[in-house]
Amino acid sequence: QVELVESGGGSVQDGGSLRLSCDASTFAYCIAWFRQAPGKEREGVARINSVRAVYYAESVKGRFTISRDSAKNTVYLQMDLLKPEDTAMYYCAAAKIWANLAIGRPDYWGQGTQVTVSS
Repeated sequence: QVELVESGGGSVQDGGSLRLSCDASTFAYCIAWFRQAPGKEREGVARINSVRAVYYAESVKGRFTISRDSAKNTVYLQMDLLKPEDTAMYYCAAAKIWANLAIGRPDYWGQGTQVTVSS
């Protein structure tokens, strides 16, 4: 069983920044951030594996940065140049297999943290 606890969400203005944290109970998993806005499908935002290979959705490339602190079992999502369309509930997710994150089928989910960007 892997426990994931997100933090760092909040409300910011257009162009602002936030850093989300995902505290994981283990390091030996690939970790991803997903988001879901009301009335929209869930979207994979970024993911990182244990050797720090990363992937970003086109919609966040150049604005978001995913990283992990192995000593703390924590994955971060630094979000800069935020836009109103980034408003969503953000979820941390973990999977043993990278491809399972790519198809939106992680093994574990966190509870989510809300990000709201106002114009």
